[in-house]
Amino acid sequence: MVLETKTLEEKARGLLKERGVSVADIAKLVMYLQKDYIPGLTLEDCIESVDSVLSKREVHNTILTGIQLDVLAEEDQLLQPLQDIVAKDEGLYGIDEILALSIINVYGSIGFTNYGYIDKVKLGILQMLNDHNGPRVHTFLDDIVGAIAASGASRLAHQYPDKADGLTG
Repeated sequence: MVLETKTLEEKARGLLKERGVSVADIAKLVMYLQKDYIPGLTLEDCIESVDSVLSKREVHNTILTGIQLDVLAEEDQLLQPLQDIVAKDEGLYGIDEILALSIINVYGSIGFTNYGYIDKVKLGILQMLNDHNGPRVHTFLDDIVGAIAASGASRLAHQYPDKADGLTG
């Protein structure tokens, strides 16, 4: 049975919420990335852009897969040595970033630079998700949220092509 896009979107959004991530949290990252380049940009504009990104089937699939892997790691259900690698979010494990790139691919090359930057500075919700002191594992989720933000920022950049030379990316 193939799930309808609307059903996948509802499930993906529900999982984000369960893991403590709101659309507004992601939109704040978008605002950070684009505020200096798009005059009059509002948080509402950023929320609309994030909502658009969250409407894509590729994004739903990535959210569902990444969060499932994080949950399995929390429950000690992955095979070794993958269990330790994911649970510890080891620095040389790059599959979490590769999964996140599936989201960015939808929005072009500017998404890659936006993603690299936001992944490095880890502001707002990304800082919280990257805190390894609690019982939750967010090895995949922090990168997915960063990719959604980078894609939302890239989507906005594409809407303002006359400013392209000064945009992040």
